[in-house]
Amino acid sequence: MDNTGKLIIYQAFPRILSNTTEGCVPNGTLEQNGSGKLNDITAKLLKSLSDLGINCIWLTGIIENATKTAYPEAGIPADNPNVVKGEAGSPYAIKDYYDVAPCLAVNVPNRMKEFEACVKRIHKQGLKVLIDFVPNHTARVYHSDSAPTGIEDFGQSDDHNMFFNPNNNYYYIVNQQFSPGFDISSQGDTPYVEFPAKATGNDCFTAFCSENDWYETVKLNYGLDPWNGQGSYDPIPDTWLKMLHILRFWASKGVDGFRCDMVFMVPQEFWHWAIPQVKKDYPDVIFIGEIYDIYLYRPFLEYCHFDYLYDKVNLYDTLVGIERFNWSAAQLTTCWQRVEGLGDSMLNFLENHDEVRFASKEFANDPMKVAPYLVVSALMTNGPFMVYYGQELGEMARDNEGFAGDNNRSTIFDYWSYDTIRRWYNDGKCTLTKLTQHEKWLRKLYKTVLHIAKDIPAFYKGKFFDLMYVNHFNPKFNPHRQYAFLRYTDEEAYLVIANFESEEKEIEVNIPELALGMAKIETGQQKANDLLWNKRQIFTVSDREPARFKVGGYDAMIVPLKVHKEEKSTEASSENKALEKKTMAKKMEN
Repeated sequence: MDNTGKLIIYQAFPRILSNTTEGCVPNGTLEQNGSGKLNDITAKLLKSLSDLGINCIWLTGIIENATKTAYPEAGIPADNPNVVKGEAGSPYAIKDYYDVAPCLAVNVPNRMKEFEACVKRIHKQGLKVLIDFVPNHTARVYHSDSAPTGIEDFGQSDDHNMFFNPNNNYYYIVNQQFSPGFDISSQGDTPYVEFPAKATGNDCFTAFCSENDWYETVKLNYGLDPWNGQGSYDPIPDTWLKMLHILRFWASKGVDGFRCDMVFMVPQEFWHWAIPQVKKDYPDVIFIGEIYDIYLYRPFLEYCHFDYLYDKVNLYDTLVGIERFNWSAAQLTTCWQRVEGLGDSMLNFLENHDEVRFASKEFANDPMKVAPYLVVSALMTNGPFMVYYGQELGEMARDNEGFAGDNNRSTIFDYWSYDTIRRWYNDGKCTLTKLTQHEKWLRKLYKTVLHIAKDIPAFYKGKFFDLMYVNHFNPKFNPHRQYAFLRYTDEEAYLVIANFESEEKEIEVNIPELALGMAKIETGQQKANDLLWNKRQIFTVSDREPARFKVGGYDAMIVPLKVHKEEKSTEASSENKALEKKTMAKKMEN
């Protein structure tokens, strides 16, 4: 596997990624709309992703979740539809932590073997593989038919007469039936009865959850009493022991890491205890935490031992603000300042399953605007960058899939297939032949940026220098709509300029003496090709006068200011070859 460079993650739903069904029906069943399979994740598909610049794939929705679909050939009944969201069900309403979602298998009884074979194919292509770990909640009805001998189901030995018991797996609203504040009986003829009611997954500790609550899930108890905030962690709570076993189980299947769902809703003490134990047996396994509080970043990295955390409420939200709410690009400076010392542990992204699509009408409403956002998000830090499947093709999330509705996101609840992804998948050929010219252009842009991010040392292990403080009063640099920074190592240095304006601008960038000295950049006139579009640039590097460039609307530039000697000799060689060709052509004309 490729263990060098920046981690470039591709989040994909196998259920949708390779589904070739055209004309899907809103709220359609598995039989109507179909499902992609793990067997479809072939060497050809993986090579296409690797060529794009991906070195890690996050397979979302692997672990078996509650669903309205029955699989009689495997003895798997459908779940009560009144507490399942969508036909396929939420991949975060887990009903068996030791099993694979049956819709992903060609041969359902053989589903775990198909998953193991998929992991081997991914590794053979040099990629890592992540799956979800969902620690905070289960489906309302949990039962494992695949757990190893001696492993009890969650809740199997609980005392239902106590709201809180440190060794219960769930919280119980004693003597009260589950009674949501909306009608849940419309989805099926069999009423859903839960007595006593369990607390709902989003910390709803009553029997009367609303339609906006995570009513399809129940909250797990890690020994924390929600009424007084006190934790009872000695002896080790039963839920801790069960979850550690589940992590080790999937690590033993060869997965390279876990994207951990809603980590802040689980006591920090659990992570502090569990992650080192997993890493003791599987030292290379990585843990990525979904988190939405900047003030929790440091404890979750240092005390809880996470490798990476989502930087959603910092960099992502700022980029959204620049596009949607006319925020100043100068606010990007505060993004790295807030996480100074932690930036390389931040996972950056422009899309994931919880957020709206970049090209949707709720964000940019145009996939072709993405260059400055992509360059900043992927290249500011040494930390990982994530692409959501179809993002590289400009998927705009304009389908109304059923339960998900028209919400500018791609569904996680329905059986579905997207035209953009289907044309790229091309019945397993994974080619560009059916893509539009705009889609080809966009995919090439992503490919360029992702390879820069993971292949050039300055961007995966280099240092960062923000140039905004010396350009705030520069009349030829608009800090409200432009952002500039350096990335460098001892051997190389690059100037990155992002233009968030819609028109081409003549931009002058001041580079202070401090930056030139720290990055060891020579002054004087320079010539270099912009890495993004390969356009020749002639400019002056000096602390006394700005470097001048033309940058297109909604565009960016990545300009080499200093390159490794090998790169310089290669560039000179290329120039000599071009000169030789011109000379030969003139001789032939004469």
